[in-house]
Amino acid sequence: MSAPAPPPSLDAIRRAPKVLLHDHLDGGLRPATVVELADEVGYDALPTVAVDKLATWFRGGAHSGSLVRYLETFSHTVGVMQTADALARVARECAEDLAADGVVYAEVRFAPELHVEGGLALDAVIEAVLDGFRAGSAGTGLKIRALVTAMRHAARSLEIAEAAVRWRDRGVVGFDIAGAEAGFPPTRHLDAFQYMQRANGHYTIHAGEAFGLPSIWEALQWCNADRLGHGVRIMDDIAIDPDGEVILGRLANYVRDVRVPLEMCPTSNVDTGACVSIAEHPIGLLRRLHFRVTVNTDNRLMSGVTLSSEFATLVDTFGYGWSDISWLTVNAMKSAFIPFDQRLAIINDVIKPGFARLRSGG
Repeated sequence: MSAPAPPPSLDAIRRAPKVLLHDHLDGGLRPATVVELADEVGYDALPTVAVDKLATWFRGGAHSGSLVRYLETFSHTVGVMQTADALARVARECAEDLAADGVVYAEVRFAPELHVEGGLALDAVIEAVLDGFRAGSAGTGLKIRALVTAMRHAARSLEIAEAAVRWRDRGVVGFDIAGAEAGFPPTRHLDAFQYMQRANGHYTIHAGEAFGLPSIWEALQWCNADRLGHGVRIMDDIAIDPDGEVILGRLANYVRDVRVPLEMCPTSNVDTGACVSIAEHPIGLLRRLHFRVTVNTDNRLMSGVTLSSEFATLVDTFGYGWSDISWLTVNAMKSAFIPFDQRLAIINDVIKPGFARLRSGG
């Protein structure tokens, strides 16, 4: 009888062809870049200009257990991303970092309306980011696309949705809303989502992170979201009886039945207080119940993570092996916003062969 295969190591996971659907551009800067850009653009509000201390400061804010406190850290990254050159650099480095981590397909999101304080137009912001993505992914195995995000507390979502459609053949593949959930339900932006639908566009909605089932229900049943950003609070509609039997409520059943992709970000969810610990994160149960779960980073700088480290954490916590990582990766690729034939090609030509090599020890 052969010995059981050892769990996948972090180094091996880095070699795996991975897919990332939920990553914020302004949450993934290199600490050194934040310091250098602050100096270049005259931004003097950083808590420290010592790179190591700044990295620690960002993680400290992220680990506060408060989504509001977590979001405060973004004032500094957004503060240094107000010129076309800065945006292009951050986007280029994002693509380089994801490629180095073994990501083969990524959708990275950003909110153009947050980057206009220096006088840039929305289109100029989008153009700079896409230029950076192209430069950073050139010559790598990474295909990177953009999601443009509207802030749910603001009133520019229709304008941002129109920009998403305007740029959709040049690197933008979808639309999103983000920001504090409580008090800002998805239906406030119904006109933007209906515009995307009429234009045959794709969109995801941050829902079920800091607010519960009503946010998820509105995102799906009023706004017709293609995917859910986070969605951890779907657990509020799942019960486990004393015998251990799992009972799904009607919304949870719907989410599973129609294969709504859940863009789950385990470390970030612990950081923001959406979950108590990785061990208690819903991803463990939802994976066992065969929900369309995907694994994501959310904000690599704030949470101090990579996609590889997220998978390694799940290996350590839930005992995942290559079959689990492969299943989660294929889920993500199935749920991407690029055309079906392109998704299928990446699954069949890149992901499946890549995991087959790793399983065989290659």
